[in-house]
Amino acid sequence: MSVIKELLLWSLFLLVVLTGLFVYYANTPIPLERTPFEFSLKQGSSLKSAARQIQKAGGLNNEWLFVMLARGLGKAKQIKPGNYQLEHEVTPLKLLNMISKGQVEQSSLTIIEGSTFKQLRAVLNADPTLRHDTATLSDAEILKRIGATEQHPEGLFFPDTYNYDKGSSDVIVLKRAYQLMQRQLQESWKKRDADLPFDTPYQALILASIVEKETGQPTDRPMIASVFVNRLRKNMRLQTDPSVIYGMGDRFKGNLRKRDLTDDTPYNTYTRNGLTPTPIALPGLAAIQAALHPAPSKALYFVARGDGTSQFSNSLVDHNDAVARFQLKQK
Repeated sequence: MSVIKELLLWSLFLLVVLTGLFVYYANTPIPLERTPFEFSLKQGSSLKSAARQIQKAGGLNNEWLFVMLARGLGKAKQIKPGNYQLEHEVTPLKLLNMISKGQVEQSSLTIIEGSTFKQLRAVLNADPTLRHDTATLSDAEILKRIGATEQHPEGLFFPDTYNYDKGSSDVIVLKRAYQLMQRQLQESWKKRDADLPFDTPYQALILASIVEKETGQPTDRPMIASVFVNRLRKNMRLQTDPSVIYGMGDRFKGNLRKRDLTDDTPYNTYTRNGLTPTPIALPGLAAIQAALHPAPSKALYFVARGDGTSQFSNSLVDHNDAVARFQLKQK
């Protein structure tokens, strides 16, 4: 009986010692080779695999104890993949909570109003925090990958700042930007002014992209939209330089010449009536709202004043006077 009692006491003693060791281990900061310390857990990683990946990166000094701690706390099957970053030393317990909750490192990318899809692709490809799954894809393949039904990518991605887990696919960012543009456009379309000279949300997006590229001062957007809406109602050509530049593509070298205005392309609004076939840039919400709620006016012309604002005119005579006053005088 005394032998059994002694064994029980020793067992209890060992249990207390082991528990103390685990508590000590769980709450002792892990020494890091560097800070910030980054490591990645692959998709589908088991607990053992995750511990091995962290130890290989230099973030664990005892893989076995970490695995035992996770199992003891019932977190063995809660490991989340992703890219993680430690700004300072943490305890194994805090590290385990981090990877079981998926508290991954966040990065962000901002899509700028007025940029083109070609420029957006360049920004995505240059971002070191993204996985570049679209780098070798054509525009059509990208649209298919994100579930878009449109045939041309221009204008389809909402300008905003997008947060994502470091190492995420660029497809995720594009899909979110596409879906957000669809929501913003559809919601805005439902509240549009009556009797606009276009019939679909996509046509509104086209006009919004032109307004975006023509706007120097945000307060001018509704009036710029008004000019184009009035021209469409009168079947007048839009005669907007940004559309010509877009149609020129890589041929544009920074200086729009007179012969460029007469060189017919699908985007030359000096030679063709109506809207361009597609948007010419990525419009922001303010440009979309302006296209759907243009200022009430009879203006048919505008010219830059040279300070970012525009001078609007109802007649060609007044417009020519404004050109002489603001443009020729500056030259």
